[in-house]
Amino acid sequence: MSIDVAATRKFAFALLTGLLFAASAATGAWAQGAAVEGRQYSRINPLPVETGKKIEVIEFFSYGCPHCAEFEPFLMDWVKAQPADVAFRRVPVMFQPRWVDLAKVFYTLETMGEDVKLSPEVFSAIHSKGLALWEPAKFYDWAAAKGLDRKKVEDIYNSFSMSGRVNRAKQLAQAYNVQEVPLLIVDGKFLTSPSRAGTHAAMPPILNELVAKARAERPKS
Repeated sequence: MSIDVAATRKFAFALLTGLLFAASAATGAWAQGAAVEGRQYSRINPLPVETGKKIEVIEFFSYGCPHCAEFEPFLMDWVKAQPADVAFRRVPVMFQPRWVDLAKVFYTLETMGEDVKLSPEVFSAIHSKGLALWEPAKFYDWAAAKGLDRKKVEDIYNSFSMSGRVNRAKQLAQAYNVQEVPLLIVDGKFLTSPSRAGTHAAMPPILNELVAKARAERPKS
């Protein structure tokens, strides 16, 4: 039996084209509409939020995480445009000893009101320049080079309240069963992440959608 090679190639090409079109259509449909529960996000057992009437969005992250560093610019663009009824906050995760020290770096900067401005530079210092900012002395020197009061930085970093904040962060990560970073929780009930979204750029629309869902589910005042 002879095989019509040309016809076989035409069939294979048509099949491949059809599959690509179907995948593109599916992607386009998701981009224009709903994130799918069980894929781009999950609904979890709700936990109380700490932001009162505002819709809480938490990012669990670490300065030591390269994926968090890659996600940072996309997240910050979303934060700058977040609705007035949304409160965004970050919680550092401590999967390894170095990340405990980096959690202290974050809380030091947050206490000084410098976290939004300097977080991108912390990521860059660690992941692009190879600076070991988990070493306290190197962090103090780096902070001083950024114009911060070195003594004040050191005092906050080593303060009694710091251990309480670190312990609270560990409790929250455990309560939400955080197994990966970056991970985002919307209003204590929706869980999503770039790994679920597929790309970092896909996250802002998903966050907006989950915020809208959370808003609709809140009791009307």
